[in-house]
Amino acid sequence: MIDARLQPVLRAAMHPPARWLARRGVRADTLSIAGFALGLLAVGALALGWWLAAAALIAANRLMDGLDGAVARIAGPTDRGAFLDIALDFVFYALVPLGFALQDPAANALPAAVLIAAFVGTGSSFLAFAAIAAKRGRQAEAFPSKGIYYLGGLTEGFETIVLFLAMCAFPDSFPLLAGIFAAACAVTTLLRWHQGWTAFD
Repeated sequence: MIDARLQPVLRAAMHPPARWLARRGVRADTLSIAGFALGLLAVGALALGWWLAAAALIAANRLMDGLDGAVARIAGPTDRGAFLDIALDFVFYALVPLGFALQDPAANALPAAVLIAAFVGTGSSFLAFAAIAAKRGRQAEAFPSKGIYYLGGLTEGFETIVLFLAMCAFPDSFPLLAGIFAAACAVTTLLRWHQGWTAFD
């Protein structure tokens, strides 16, 4: 919901460390893969109930996600990098609820399944819109630096990360938080369906 407004601030913050990394030959794809590896470690920490470690690893994953884009803008973005970035992001988003389900299946498995299903709705509508928009040569004016058409919504990246960190801070509230966010994701999916229906007549 507020990703577009945060983008200029995040770009300015990420540019100095990204420039330092780019000068030393670190590639954006390497950062994307390293960030995903940290995300996998976060799932393990969640499954073990190591909430502080999980929160730190989730934050580190998102930091790497910001750095890979910043390095790509310096070195020159590629289609492969854009593909890798978004593909790994969506898997990471689904793995976090899985970590909570593994930690306490009796309490968390069903809410995690509902949240993952809601993520499928937001992710599939996002990617479907991006694919048709690319075919028609459309550009997302609010996100000019993104490698694909970036369609906003009620639940975007910032809100999702706040949710994950809140779940780590209050793990007993996972079922409630998952249910609330799944409902917000459903609204986002419906809005994106409507946008696609009206934009691609």
